[in-house]
Amino acid sequence: MDYTIDAKNQNMGRLATEISTILQGKKSPNYEPRLAGEDRVIVKNVDGMTISGKKESDKVYYHHSGYMGGIKEETYAEVVAKKGKQEVLKRAVMRMLPKNRLQVPRMKRLIIE
Repeated sequence: MDYTIDAKNQNMGRLATEISTILQGKKSPNYEPRLAGEDRVIVKNVDGMTISGKKESDKVYYHHSGYMGGIKEETYAEVVAKKGKQEVLKRAVMRMLPKNRLQVPRMKRLIIE
């Protein structure tokens, strides 16, 4: 089943929670935790999405290269400037999904327009 979500004037965190629930298949009557599910999510108007508080200036994304001293950081504003709000929403949804072999197949069913 396809779910279409309008992101205009919606909070990023609440939107990402709803999307991750759908991608896991928990809204489907035949939910099975060991399967990736078959529901797709189409998100529209991502540029109208809001973020609460001072996250725009204070939120920091970290990742590590694997080498000593290899921690990298980007602020929310830098990510939005480089890649847009689509990337921010993808990162939020990806980090809300369970960290297992089903994470990538579930993320492939997320379509952001």
